[in-house]
Amino acid sequence: MIRYVAGRWGASAALRAARIGGGSLPELPTSSGRSVVVRGYAAKAGEAAEPSFYEFRDRKIPFVSQLDIHEPSLTGGMPCFRVLDETGQCVLDDASAYEVDEELGRKMYENMVKLQTMDTLFYEAQRQGRFSFYMTCFGEEATVIGSAAGLDFKDHVFAQYREHGVLMWRGQTFQEFADQCYGNHRDYNKGRQMPVHYGRKDMNFQTISSPLCTQLPQAAGAAYANKLANYDGITVTYFGEGAASEGDFHAAMNFASTLACPMIFMCRNNGWAISTPSDEQYTGDGIAGRGSAYGMPAIRVDGMDALAMFHATTIARDYVVKNQSPILVEAMSYRTSHHSTSDDSSRYRELSEMKAWKARDPVARFQIWLEHKGWWTEEEESVLRAESRKAVMKVLDMAEREQKRPLRDLVEDVYDVVPEHLEKQYQEIKEFAKKHKHLYPNDIPIE
Repeated sequence: MIRYVAGRWGASAALRAARIGGGSLPELPTSSGRSVVVRGYAAKAGEAAEPSFYEFRDRKIPFVSQLDIHEPSLTGGMPCFRVLDETGQCVLDDASAYEVDEELGRKMYENMVKLQTMDTLFYEAQRQGRFSFYMTCFGEEATVIGSAAGLDFKDHVFAQYREHGVLMWRGQTFQEFADQCYGNHRDYNKGRQMPVHYGRKDMNFQTISSPLCTQLPQAAGAAYANKLANYDGITVTYFGEGAASEGDFHAAMNFASTLACPMIFMCRNNGWAISTPSDEQYTGDGIAGRGSAYGMPAIRVDGMDALAMFHATTIARDYVVKNQSPILVEAMSYRTSHHSTSDDSSRYRELSEMKAWKARDPVARFQIWLEHKGWWTEEEESVLRAESRKAVMKVLDMAEREQKRPLRDLVEDVYDVVPEHLEKQYQEIKEFAKKHKHLYPNDIPIE
């Protein structure tokens, strides 16, 4: 082995000396203190050369004599794991390793139905003008509930905005969802967030932020901090394939990889970033294919298969806990709804495409599997759907009747003591509201 030091000697000088003398070079100091190892020169003429490598610390790259362009297509795409097909039938010869027990299976399905029902009625309520904004997770119920079931309650979640099913799984009620969307006085976020921008400290669910992808570097930082503090749980961050086009995605992946942050990057690849299809977002092997570039293992899974999602998440979490390092999961699904209530997806995609994907409904797929197991009946289905619908309509009416947070909340919770300039602004707003009551909402108390 010949060792040369990048610096005062050059690589070529080091190699010439090695060839002439047949020996090795001494270690030479450099400003960085780093060295490069070159393998492959025999100590004596006539000896067979060892395989040649470029080696730096733990990185070892073989040298070759053939100059080729590496085509990504030659390596093929990462396969997608699934347990159930579109008809709810198991595709595995031996499914015993990827089953769930009856109690867990029923709980997962009940949450998927409740989530689907809540999304339907909340969406309709927004369309009636009862609150300002809403986003559903139609087509992605299995992605959200399946992954939520595979996590531990102590795991910190940094969501994007289509993961309210995680909160539902952890115990948030219909009433608490409705209170947040109306921004009334019972809202945990004090009415300061847009609808569906939930947050629950007691459920380890970080408050959702509207700007795309900001949660990823935050999650990487939180995971690293928790690692230093020997926290027992891991960190999970959700994002869409469109968010993976943001610079924050790459920064977060690199930080998490180099710092060995114990976290899961959970990508919901639902085909559409608002009106931009995924084939215009990236080329190459999707999002999971990027894992290897960051030295990060990856899993690709059918995001419309609740069983596959549960087990992929469980395995990913076990990996993170064991290795104290990150993993990337790409859940392949389809957004069968509009992006939000501010969007009309019929303007940029064919109705036939939407109908074809709706026929693959992940909730119905899981229902068929449960019925085949003898764990669910049509009667139970009717009761669950009817009771969920009744409960959601009730909480919407109750949340709508509640008062909003007081006007004073505009200037609270930013400074320990409200500064003079904010106090002045508040008094001006307060006087305007009192003087022009016809312009001021009557459900917001003036203090």
